[in-house]
Amino acid sequence: MTTTHLRHDAPLDDPLDDFSHRVIDIDSVGKTVHVTGSGPAVVLLPEMPGISPDVARLARWLRDAGFRVYLPSLFGVDGAYPTADAGQAVVRRACVSAEFRAFAGGGTSPVVAWLRGLARVAHAECGGPGVGAVGLCFTGNFALTMTLEPAVIAPVVNHPSLPLDDPAGLEIAADDAARVAERVRRDGLTVLAYRFENDRWCTGRRFAAYRALLGDAFDGRVLADDAANTNPPPFFRDVVGCAHSVTTAHLVDERGHPTTRARDEIIAFLAERLGTTAPGIRADGPA
Repeated sequence: MTTTHLRHDAPLDDPLDDFSHRVIDIDSVGKTVHVTGSGPAVVLLPEMPGISPDVARLARWLRDAGFRVYLPSLFGVDGAYPTADAGQAVVRRACVSAEFRAFAGGGTSPVVAWLRGLARVAHAECGGPGVGAVGLCFTGNFALTMTLEPAVIAPVVNHPSLPLDDPAGLEIAADDAARVAERVRRDGLTVLAYRFENDRWCTGRRFAAYRALLGDAFDGRVLADDAANTNPPPFFRDVVGCAHSVTTAHLVDERGHPTTRARDEIIAFLAERLGTTAPGIRADGPA
């Protein structure tokens, strides 16, 4: 394993001190959930290797756009800057965890049942027509499988990387896939999704598999690789090794940039589905 060093301008860990911190119990399983904002509920799932400062930044953008954001701790160290060595250790632990199905043939990750329960709790607390779910990377497909909870009406699937060993596969059991497709068809849901063109973790073949399952309800959008931030944290530079995280590590925070447009499209999608009005968006986040 190659030892990497932080870039000289590496940000500090994020203390998440503008979030409330709760342990939410679903079916006798308690997990820490960081909550911020008011308005319709959005469950934002962390990407590997955890709730990084970039994931927390996305949560704040969603909060400032008028949503109450529920950010569950699923792996890693909450708020930690994603270094290569520490990130690889988190990946190894997640891949052997009973909560996740990281490889082909594993079916739906068991943790999704807990996340559906979190969506029910969020909807009960916030009201409104339903809940948004935004998955990222390792958790990307979880946002889709969460639609088996009726409260989830706005799924966003960002660069889903599972199963890790099947670039054309979907991290979902066959019976769950059929139920998801039926729910999407019956209730007229749209599934918004993003990836970079040559992402080796979320390939065009994977997006094709989503479209085969969901048809025109799958709105898969592809960004050019040269739109990605060229100076991401070490985990994304040295372990991920390609343009991957559209709205977090590889986002370029400039007005009109393709990645910030993607962020704004996600906010607009959630606002439309959840019945709120998103504020104007500036380069450093919602106005």
